[in-house]
Amino acid sequence: MRIIRGTKNIVEPIPYPVMAIGNFDGVHVGHQTLFCKTAELALAHGGTSIAFTFEPHPLKIIAPGKAPPLLTHFKKKMELIESCGVNMVICADFTRKFADQQPRDFSQNILFEKIAVKEIVVGFDYAFGRGREGTIPYLKKMGEEFGFKVHVVEPFKLKGHTVSSSHVRELIEAGQVESASQFLGRDYSIIGPVISGYKTGQAIGFPTANIDTSKVQIPGTGVYAVRVVYENNSYDAVANIGFNPTFNRDRLSVEVHIFDFNQVIYHHEIEVQFMARIRSELTFKSADDLVVQIKQDIDKAKKILGERN
Repeated sequence: MRIIRGTKNIVEPIPYPVMAIGNFDGVHVGHQTLFCKTAELALAHGGTSIAFTFEPHPLKIIAPGKAPPLLTHFKKKMELIESCGVNMVICADFTRKFADQQPRDFSQNILFEKIAVKEIVVGFDYAFGRGREGTIPYLKKMGEEFGFKVHVVEPFKLKGHTVSSSHVRELIEAGQVESASQFLGRDYSIIGPVISGYKTGQAIGFPTANIDTSKVQIPGTGVYAVRVVYENNSYDAVANIGFNPTFNRDRLSVEVHIFDFNQVIYHHEIEVQFMARIRSELTFKSADDLVVQIKQDIDKAKKILGERN
């Protein structure tokens, strides 16, 4: 899959462009429906299926205080989009100038002149341009003027909920990773480098990899059965997310104890895939009591992961 960073770098004609437009954070099953529709339409015309998205998240520019942690690291987002059969990603630089475009300017300057798009696929709630002034009826009107068709994909519902990034985020914040996986179509994961921690786990016989998660959505506090992907290999593990109240820590951390693993991976990037939540974070009277509980957590994690295998 080809990735074009910035619309200014679109310098060659694109064969029959069919394009899905959106932020696509999380690449959940609703987004996947859009991409499959886009790929299908492009294939029917021997054309190019495109995902048009943004970097950074638009709220980072429009309302920085309201910008949520990302559900998908950029690299992971690209991998997930490619897995849906999309040929190209155009990632627009989302600046204040870009945000302030009139809907018609975006339609003419980007969709028509830069991309020469032939068909567009959007979700039922899509809006574009300054202040989200560009509605779907307006986009269809622009299509009539500039020669592109507009396909609107109806809401995708699961368990009575419309699939959305915000709902997925709520589930993850609540620690409901198994429910979130149904809306994502995969296990939720975070990617980050391994950093130095308090080395508490190592001191009690359970060394952990501490993950820098400053740029991603962290699941709610608790203990989870997880898998760790490192250098294309998968390892079973157990993760603790919390403040380590037994040792009076005041910093939220994500610590992963990888089973049967003795490699030094400081500063290396790993992916942690959350399979199931085992329990809430607890305070123990002593380190010995904590060790007993960790052994129980490991046994539960191994059983869960074994069943998943």
